[in-house]
Amino acid sequence: MSDTSALPATSREWHLLSRPVGWPKSEDFALVEAEIRQPATGEVLVRNKFLSVDPYMRGRMSAAKSYVAPFELGKAMQGGAVGEVVASAADGIAVGDHVLHFGGWREYATFDAKQAVKVDPDAAPLSTYLGVLGMTGLTAYAGLLRTASFKEGDSVFVSGAAGAVGSQVGQIAKLKGASRVIGSVGSDDKVKLLVEEYGFDAAFNYKNGSVAEQLREAAPDGVDVYFDNVGGDHLEAAIGQLNRDGRIAVCGMISVYNNTEPAPGPKNLARLIQTRGRIQGFLVGDHYDLQSQFVQEVGPWVASGALKYRETVVEGIENNLEAFLGVLRGDNTGKMIVKL
Repeated sequence: MSDTSALPATSREWHLLSRPVGWPKSEDFALVEAEIRQPATGEVLVRNKFLSVDPYMRGRMSAAKSYVAPFELGKAMQGGAVGEVVASAADGIAVGDHVLHFGGWREYATFDAKQAVKVDPDAAPLSTYLGVLGMTGLTAYAGLLRTASFKEGDSVFVSGAAGAVGSQVGQIAKLKGASRVIGSVGSDDKVKLLVEEYGFDAAFNYKNGSVAEQLREAAPDGVDVYFDNVGGDHLEAAIGQLNRDGRIAVCGMISVYNNTEPAPGPKNLARLIQTRGRIQGFLVGDHYDLQSQFVQEVGPWVASGALKYRETVVEGIENNLEAFLGVLRGDNTGKMIVKL
């Protein structure tokens, strides 16, 4: 155990006060002062440096049964974070080590050391362990290669393609020999980014017209793989352009997360009979067996610049909620990160 006398007595953390109906509102949350708890045997105390905000967190704000427990009212929310160990009562983790963990939405976190994964700040910037080399990166890798059964020569369509997951899906597909990669985004600047920097063959702004029409123009020969981050009209458009034996991996449906009524499903599902198409949802938590393979393959791409990434960085714990809402609005390019 190290000397913690120089540490502050309290830490700021975000609490969920009430479960949002529709779009989350500021009064549903509170930034509160909480006492910093010293680590008991087997625990560590971490000063967070970077926090992650992700679309899946909207689901945890609801009480509805899901694949992950809802946030508890009146208690600190959780999320991915990277920080420096400032006190340790655990073997194998020392003061000064940097760790990846899920005690986000707060400045300091005390937790069981078994929940911490040591990361190397010299091998890659700390923030990348929340994005391109972290959960979002593995999501892209597993969803494309395992769930969608990508193979060389496939034509790939990605929605939300400038986001943390989507931008990596398109680039991995290109690096592994896709015949064509198309992305859908929400601004003309993001269209330019995908084509000029990320190497997509085509991209379109879904706000500029019919998604179905723009996809037909961008993929006249159809698509073999659709990686879905959006749902809604994007899913319907992809089914309409799906080739024989096409595969759709459903990662997220951000277009419906704040709906108060169930969104209607695609009207053209019967086309899956004709194409022998497949739609499969997936969760990254089912694919952590690919973690070492993912890092071994993607790490060198990132280091060499073959796989590019962007981060949208928001400063300060006080802006954590606004950063999260920004993800739901699509304000971010690449991974949204909160820097403390």
